[in-house]
Amino acid sequence: MKFLITGGAGFLGINIVRYLHLRGHEIVSLDTADFDYPDMKDKIKIIKGDIRNEEVVDEAMKEIDIVIHTAAALPLYKPEDIFSTDIIGTKLLLESSQGNNVKRFIHISSTAVYGIPDHHPLLEDDKLDGVGPYGKAKIEAEGECLKFRAKGMCVPILRPKSFIGPERLGVFALFYDWAKDGHGFPMIGNGKNKYQLLDVEDLCDAIYLCATLDEKIVNDTFNIGAKEYTTMKEDYQSVLDYAKHGKKIKGLPEKPIILLLKILEALKLSPLYKWVYETASKDSFVSIEKAEKILGYKPKYSNKDALVRNYKWYLEHLNDFENKSGVSHRVPWKQGILKVAKIFF
Repeated sequence: MKFLITGGAGFLGINIVRYLHLRGHEIVSLDTADFDYPDMKDKIKIIKGDIRNEEVVDEAMKEIDIVIHTAAALPLYKPEDIFSTDIIGTKLLLESSQGNNVKRFIHISSTAVYGIPDHHPLLEDDKLDGVGPYGKAKIEAEGECLKFRAKGMCVPILRPKSFIGPERLGVFALFYDWAKDGHGFPMIGNGKNKYQLLDVEDLCDAIYLCATLDEKIVNDTFNIGAKEYTTMKEDYQSVLDYAKHGKKIKGLPEKPIILLLKILEALKLSPLYKWVYETASKDSFVSIEKAEKILGYKPKYSNKDALVRNYKWYLEHLNDFENKSGVSHRVPWKQGILKVAKIFF
């Protein structure tokens, strides 16, 4: 089949590109960022462009069988860019998919659509309550998908938990940097909460199931996450244990730390945004029973497996991203004043 991957130069994008290429499919990548992966550059068609540009989208959509829509403006982007990319961009892609008779449009949403929940596990039919521009935009983007599903298109929607693995940096690079340099790591609250993660390879498996199973089965909405996870403190401690410096995760009082992080965020001195620090001390896990039952989804990696696997990749590729920073998941986020805090742990 011929796949169009929006956001193909991103963290999930390159992982699904490699995944599909291994299985013999033809691939087109559409992204505003440069596709700078030497191992795949000459094996796929690369279009550098914006999903908000109708002409670019129509050109990319020619002869495509399946769209995998991973492109999104992440929480550190300006609100206007988040809304225009995540909502208008998604709508343009859906319209072009319909006009070009694309067979399936697989939309990668987020469990951020549930906001800060009041119960667990979260189910696909629970209320949606986005926190901040990113969460709100993800809900509206799903709404656009549902409109086209109602028009007869096959539009599977996947809501993954925070996913990690090869090429993932972003906020996780902060934790890995401290672990590498022999520091402990602070955690908001006592760390006894359960916070489900997801390995990107398991997410690729779920996407591929939506691409290959019968249309009647996949034309639905599914939570995707790890099956095995313990407490946040225990899961993250696995990385410090692997680093072998004898350091520990240290819990910090929740309310004063959140207040401090709010102030630092407002002053642009911290890379952590509201949804990260307000959910970090809370339980956060979804039911994956629907995906297991209907799609046959079988995650291979636990939280600990995924974190350590990502950390190993980080150590192996340090030279590739040294002195780089930005707002995407593919580069480390600037630590800001948190770099100073590192000396106390």
